[in-house]
Amino acid sequence: MAVNDLVNSPAHYTQGRYEAIDVIEDAISCAPDAVVGNCQGHVLRYVLRLWDKGDPVLNAKKARWYLDRLISHQESKKVPTLQLQQDLPQNFDDPLQ
Repeated sequence: MAVNDLVNSPAHYTQGRYEAIDVIEDAISCAPDAVVGNCQGHVLRYVLRLWDKGDPVLNAKKARWYLDRLISHQESKKVPTLQLQQDLPQNFDDPLQ
């Protein structure tokens, strides 16, 4: 019987074909900044081990907390842009017309 190594390879992170840390590192490698990458990593950590450690509802709530934080961070960085024709200034000369 193998011993569960809680530091180097905990069973709740190694369920299935891939180790959670490898999935998380690959996923966050394209994050636009450290805050978003950190939040994304935590979301994945809690979702990947949802059924394997502790209370699934508690893990889902923790994932949601980090996802909400990620969304708030991204929304706070948005710069308003002019997207609709009616949003353009009155004196705007449209080169296509």
